[in-house]
Amino acid sequence: MASEPFRNARGTRDLFPDDLLLIHHLERTAVAVARAASYQEIRTPLFEETRLFQRYLGEASDVVEKEMFTVPRRLAEGSAAPSEQQSSSFTFRPEGTASVARAYVQGGFAKRAPLQKWFYVGPMFRYERPQKGRERQFTQFGVEAFGAQSPTLDAEVIAIAVEFFKRLGFGAELEVRLNSMGDPSDRELWRVALRSFFAPQFATDAAVRCADCRDRFERNILRLLDCKVAQCQELNVGAPDLFELMNAEATAHHQQVGAALLALGFPAIEDRSIVRGLDYYTRTVFEVHYPPLGARSALCGGGRYDGLVAEMGGKPTPGVGFSIGFTPTELALKELHLPAAADLQDLVSAQAPQVYAIAGSEQDRLPLLALTEQLRRSGLRCEFDHRGKSPNAQMKEALKSGARFFLTLDSAASGATSVSLRDQNDNQPRTIAVAAAAAAIHAALA
Repeated sequence: MASEPFRNARGTRDLFPDDLLLIHHLERTAVAVARAASYQEIRTPLFEETRLFQRYLGEASDVVEKEMFTVPRRLAEGSAAPSEQQSSSFTFRPEGTASVARAYVQGGFAKRAPLQKWFYVGPMFRYERPQKGRERQFTQFGVEAFGAQSPTLDAEVIAIAVEFFKRLGFGAELEVRLNSMGDPSDRELWRVALRSFFAPQFATDAAVRCADCRDRFERNILRLLDCKVAQCQELNVGAPDLFELMNAEATAHHQQVGAALLALGFPAIEDRSIVRGLDYYTRTVFEVHYPPLGARSALCGGGRYDGLVAEMGGKPTPGVGFSIGFTPTELALKELHLPAAADLQDLVSAQAPQVYAIAGSEQDRLPLLALTEQLRRSGLRCEFDHRGKSPNAQMKEALKSGARFFLTLDSAASGATSVSLRDQNDNQPRTIAVAAAAAAIHAALA
């Protein structure tokens, strides 16, 4: 009896050559917008000590409690390297910021070169319920800037996120929604005020708020403010405003970020529902939205985390960044019928061979294979038939392949020294010496 066929793991997908056209387009767009602002690429390991994410995300967070791919350390107790002694397990990274901050501290940049502007594009892993726009393995584009608290750096980071979507074809409806988390002392006062305001809503067993809010009231009251349930949003009306408690310096920073964004051509919309519940987030928090997408309008989010480097064991260092998930971006592009075919044409062309080598007989095959290898070494994309098809069948394959040049040997049986080369642009066959074939093709392409 035949065995059950293997399938990819739930929440993952195979990316075939045609699928990768869009992925490559997203990757190159991310790299281009980051490098245009002088951000340099960083690549961190795919897995870290579990305690890194416990510290960064909080042990009570949904990601840490329910969504991490974690494996135990296999070494016998006491045999681990000193750097691993405290680690009982390792976790495949659920996001990128924690790893980048750890690398910044470990690399000693705070002392020798505090200002670092980095970006990354790579896979992340979360063991969550797969659904539209969410996968267990997904790609993230992120930007992290360390070493400056200037409002202009916040604006620069936000501008990179907006520019990414503009280059993908999103229109003028793109919105920057901006808020501030103030400083830690402001936020503590705010928590007290919020608890007093919301307490009556949780004083009875009546379910006036959703289950998530009831949990957040005890664990992280700030998260009540970004609940997406309509009834809960109505109950948030009239909640204390952090800006009434925020110190003058943090208030000025927020105003200056707005002014810098306006100078860049991205007027910000104030949105008090954007919050970050972790204590090292300070001041700027933002989201980029595209309202034509309706309920799925949020494209990315980020913020300033001036307390994170110190939380990772480094000296206090300001930082700001964002992350963009490729999976929801792909869905948004599909809904908007983007990108335009012309934007992918160079990637489509790069998949096709430039030269198709056609064997006129069985005797031609080995000499033609050797010539094909020479053409490839010269930098040409060259295809060769490995299935023993007839010359006519090979010609049909060549036409389907999109190759510009068709090449055949002239009389290999007698030791051919020339080839017949046909350029699809003029459809005129030419006889060229074998040794000159590569140069002739390169000249025609140029």
